[in-house]
Amino acid sequence: MMRRGEAGDDTVEIKEHPRQANIPVGSPPHRSQFQNQSVFKNWKPWIVPLFVVVNICCLYCRHPLKENPLLGPSSSTLEKMGALDVNRVVHKHQSWRLISCIWLHAGVFHLLANMLSLLFIGIRLEQEFGFLRIGLVYVISGFGGSLLSALFIQAGISVGASGALFGLLGGMLSELITNWTIYANKFAALLTLLCIIVVNLAVGILPHVDNFAHIGGFLSGFFLGFRIVNSPPV
Repeated sequence: MMRRGEAGDDTVEIKEHPRQANIPVGSPPHRSQFQNQSVFKNWKPWIVPLFVVVNICCLYCRHPLKENPLLGPSSSTLEKMGALDVNRVVHKHQSWRLISCIWLHAGVFHLLANMLSLLFIGIRLEQEFGFLRIGLVYVISGFGGSLLSALFIQAGISVGASGALFGLLGGMLSELITNWTIYANKFAALLTLLCIIVVNLAVGILPHVDNFAHIGGFLSGFFLGFRIVNSPPV
């Protein structure tokens, strides 16, 4: 998540994405890892590719991309487009920014990292659980990440989809717990997922990385997963 400091300061804060290098390890187990393969339906993913297209369009929507080191628009431009600004949310009743900020990115590098993560994680999940469940987890987790970020980070603006991405990881964990008995390699799957989650949360200690958005998104996806990602669609 990109966060601008006080007036005149273009310091950015980035919601760090689940690391691309770790994605294949932390991605949802393939159907062959389950004992009972007949319970799964191979859904054709379209909502995740649509999310990727929307994020790309938002970055390339009529503004220069070389105004910050990440090859993206300036902080003022992002603010006008709908970045999370706590002052505007609280005092100007612009609560829509809690949702709009998850479709914006600080620049090309930020966008590329998050969208690659979304494709690797989201496509597999949508194939297993369908577009409706994964779409809801993504959007609601993004909102949850923005909300927790707004509660703890009062200054600056924020953008990024990694809260929603962490929500997908949280949903994966709750699904694993719920469907524990049908996993062929239970403890290996659990240990792998927990490692990828811990490693990426640890990235939040780095400067300008908004771990509150990560935690908020993850917790939202985790609890939401018990409700709507508790079994494969039939």
